Amino acid sequence: MHVQTRRVRAIALALGFALAHGASAQTAPEVLETKVAAPAGTSAALQTFDAYVENVRKQFDVPAIAVAIVKDGKVVLERGYGVKDLQSREPVDEHTLFAIASNTKAFTAASLQMLAEDGKLDMDDRVIDHLPWFRMSEPYITHEMRIRDLLAHRSGLALGAGDLLYWPGTDYSTEEVARRLRHVPIDGGFRAGYAYDNILFGVAQLVIEAASGQSYEDFLRSRILQPLGMDATRFNSDHLQPGDNVATGYSKANFEDLVPAPLMSWSNVSGAGGLYSSAHDLTRWVRAQLDQGVIPGSDGDRLFSEESQRDMWTVLTPIPVGKTETPELEAAQPNFRGYGQGWNLSDYRGEKLVWHTGGWPGFYSRITMVPEQEIGVIVLTSAEVGGAFNAVTMRALDEMLDAPKTDWTAAYAKARGAAEDEAATDWHNHQAERDADDKPSLPLADYASTYTDRWYGDVEISRQGDTLRIAFSHSPALVGSLSHWQHDTFVVRWDQRWLNADAFLTFSLDPDGQIREARMEAISPMTDFSFDFHHLRLVPAEPTEPESEPES
Repeated sequence: MHVQTRRVRAIALALGFALAHGASAQTAPEVLETKVAAPAGTSAALQTFDAYVENVRKQFDVPAIAVAIVKDGKVVLERGYGVKDLQSREPVDEHTLFAIASNTKAFTAASLQMLAEDGKLDMDDRVIDHLPWFRMSEPYITHEMRIRDLLAHRSGLALGAGDLLYWPGTDYSTEEVARRLRHVPIDGGFRAGYAYDNILFGVAQLVIEAASGQSYEDFLRSRILQPLGMDATRFNSDHLQPGDNVATGYSKANFEDLVPAPLMSWSNVSGAGGLYSSAHDLTRWVRAQLDQGVIPGSDGDRLFSEESQRDMWTVLTPIPVGKTETPELEAAQPNFRGYGQGWNLSDYRGEKLVWHTGGWPGFYSRITMVPEQEIGVIVLTSAEVGGAFNAVTMRALDEMLDAPKTDWTAAYAKARGAAEDEAATDWHNHQAERDADDKPSLPLADYASTYTDRWYGDVEISRQGDTLRIAFSHSPALVGSLSHWQHDTFVVRWDQRWLNADAFLTFSLDPDGQIREARMEAISPMTDFSFDFHHLRLVPAEPTEPESEPES
């Protein structure tokens, strides 16, 4: 999933519907404090960088940050800050593994370009040329969808559409997820605009497998990771090995308490965001990118051609540039923005940027390159707060470009505070509109049933004593309790509080008082868009006839 992708989270509903604010941006647990010194050989421009990163960690309450900076083909800084785990307090270093989430997408794009160079496919091939069973919900899009369209967020799907098929972890296979696309509704015109998705990168993964005759994991390992010497990088969390140097990711349960996020594997959409990697390993990837595909330290051996790289770094989908509501962030506002193939493209202080972010339970990351200056910046963090990786990235760019210094930490903290205030206002507006004395139209037992959505599958609502419980049949983490809000709307409060995705669930009745359908929407505007509850249309499942006993 993407952290353009994942918004800063700041509020939650407590069981009694009370607003809970997160820890102050001005303080952090004592356990996070560490003493650091500039590494040997650090340039004068980076001498104050360590102290800056430590301040970012404290400001945004991040246990671990790893940073690497590349310039002119050389690594000028790579190191870790903080602790891998708040219990063990083992220090982070440049070899510590973090989930890099949507930064995996560029590896998927590169894999397809490499197969095109091999003559196994053409980027303008129709997807159905390689996956004949592939279907979108509109026949025209099915017929016209090309391989490069899978990588450009311009399919007509809504933002995050279909993400519940694998987020936050389901038992569907990669192909089952892709086959269910035929029921996911189209929201916009094909190639008409930008709407970030993950699910089509899972389809891209299947194209790689069909064209190469290898699993996606084997292709990555043999064609990219091994040639680059990225020996510590893992395909996803279920490929982590005993003894691996891995950071623990942290979420804020109820948007308040820092808790370890469980390991999650996107084994069914790995092409969108599966990889675990380190700042050290990623310098190999970034150096190859900055050298037009040439493998670092080789005699000119390439992963992919310069032409392929130009193709990946060419805007396919323009993205409108809005005006920031935080004046302190105006210096970061681009003049243009677009998406190529697995990469964002924009500018900063007159320089073209190639970059991407990644968001995952407990992990946010950003990789940024300034191609004309041969600069690369890698920032990996172990908490779900975008302000941290952005503040570190922008400071690193300013140092390397010798640009005027901006207090990015304060700027992103202010933006986060504004988002918190907006979310708090939204919640108070809900409270003001609520009739707390209202009763549901039906007895609780009448809401208990199996409901089904065409693209997701079954959702079970059951009565347990005086409580209604909800369970998504293919998503083990999506289990929770229902509390009446008003009319025929309930609040879903998930048992797993790290999800930060409580939702409204509203039932619609027909003229005879029978439940026609149920719809959901996240309560907080800060909830990750990959919880695409609002795309569900839950209808009571048709009762199945019991099998008759065979005659004796």
